[in-house]
Amino acid sequence: MSLFRRPDYHSDATQFIDKLKSAKPQLEAQQRAGRALLWDKNLDRTEQQEFKSAKVAQGAYVYQTKSDH
Repeated sequence: MSLFRRPDYHSDATQFIDKLKSAKPQLEAQQRAGRALLWDKNLDRTEQQEFKSAKVAQGAYVYQTKSDH
């Protein structure tokens, strides 16, 4: 160990998260389950291709109304 080494810095946020994880050890598993519920989905490739093919190109002036003249 170096004579000039400082102790490792831990911010208030890091200390809070460490205390929270030690108080609730199941928290990380619950977070992973929530992520799997909302985000980790298997996508249907044919459906994705249909969505891409149905996309309409955006005009040059987005807020301009279309007139028939």
